[in-house]
Formats: sequence, structure tokens, C-alpha cells
Amino acid sequence: MKRTLALAAALAFASSAAFAFHCPKDMKQIDAALAKHPKLSAEQMKEVKELRAKGEAEHKAGNHQASVDDLAKAKQILGLK
Repeated sequence: MKRTLALAAALAFASSAAFAFHCPKDMKQIDAALAKHPKLSAEQMKEVKELRAKGEAEHKAGNHQASVDDLAKAKQILGLK
């Protein structure tokens, strides 16, 4: 039983750490795409910038899953993979 709990805790920590390192990569991708002045509507541009800012704030707060989710939405709008 203790092994199962230890394994579950280790997996949870590892996945959290993986998300933590994923966020900065996504933010850099978004920033690079924005620097190229993509052809987006004003509304889309506003949404991308808001999602990017929200993702960074969530990352800094330790809420990495929410950060990854919001950054993924921004990347989708930008047409990034």
C-alpha cells in the first residue's frame, strides 16, 4: 500500500514538473509568433494576448495545468502546434 501511494505521489510530482517546464516553452512560441505580426483580427489578437498573460500568471502561481490549457488556446488561435 505504501509503495502504491509513493508511486502515485512520484507520478503526480513528475507530471507537475513536466507542465512547469512546458509553460515557458509555450510562452516563447507565442511571443515569437506575435513578433511576426500575424494576420489576426483585433479581437483574436486581444484574446491571444490575454491568454498569454493569463498563462504566465498561472504558471507563476504554480497552476501549471491551467497555464498549459490557456497557452494552448492562444497557440491554436495563432495556428501553432
